[in-house]
Amino acid sequence: MSTGGPSAAITKRLIDGLERVSAALRADRWRALETAPVNPTQAQILGYLAGHEGARVGAIAAHLGASQPTATDSIAALEKKGLVERRPDAQDRRATTVAATERGLALSGAIEARAGATERALQALGAQEQSQLLGLVIRLIRNLQIEGAIPPQRMCVSCKYFRPYAHDDAEAPHHCALVDAAFGAPALRLDCADHEAAQDQEEVWNKFLGVAERDAARPAAP
Repeated sequence: MSTGGPSAAITKRLIDGLERVSAALRADRWRALETAPVNPTQAQILGYLAGHEGARVGAIAAHLGASQPTATDSIAALEKKGLVERRPDAQDRRATTVAATERGLALSGAIEARAGATERALQALGAQEQSQLLGLVIRLIRNLQIEGAIPPQRMCVSCKYFRPYAHDDAEAPHHCALVDAAFGAPALRLDCADHEAAQDQEEVWNKFLGVAERDAARPAAP
C-alpha cells in the first residue's frame, strides 16, 4: 500500500462528506429562495455580480460551471425582472458587461442574510476549527483550479498585495500591501474585489503553504 498520500478509502469518504455538505447548501439555498423571484442559478449570478462591478457573460458562465447559452438565458430572465442590466465594457467598447441593478443588489443581500442550517453548523465550530477549515478549503480550491475544474478565484493567496507570514504576531501574521494592514487566517478572502493576480503566484503560495505546514508540524506547547 502506498504511503505517499491519502488512501483511496479516505478520499472516497471525504467526497461522500462533501456531497452531503453540498446537498445541505443546496437545500438552504432553496429555502432562502422560497419567497424570492429568482431560481438558484439566477440567485448565484446575482451573488457573483454583487462582488463585481460588471462581468462578461463568459466569466459568469465559468463561475457557474455552465455553458454560455445557459448563462445567457438566466441573465436574460434577470434582465426582464430589472435585477441586472447590460453596460458598455470599460476595456472594450464593442463588448458589454452584465451588472446588478440596485434592486438586484438589495435582493442578493436579502437572500444572503437568511442564515441556513449549514451556516449554523459552521458557527457551532470553534474559532480555531473554523480557521483550520478555511485553510483546507483554500487548498482544495487551488487544487481544483490547477485541475481546471473551476476558474481562477480572487483569493488572497494569489494576490500581488498578499504578504504571507510577514509578521511575528500569531494572531495576525499576514499583511495586505493594498491597505497596509496585518491580518490573520480568519480574514483570508476567497473572493476580493480588489484582487490583482500576483506575477509569481507559485512563489507566494509556496511561502504561505510552507510556513503553515512548518507551524502545524511543531509540537504543542506544554
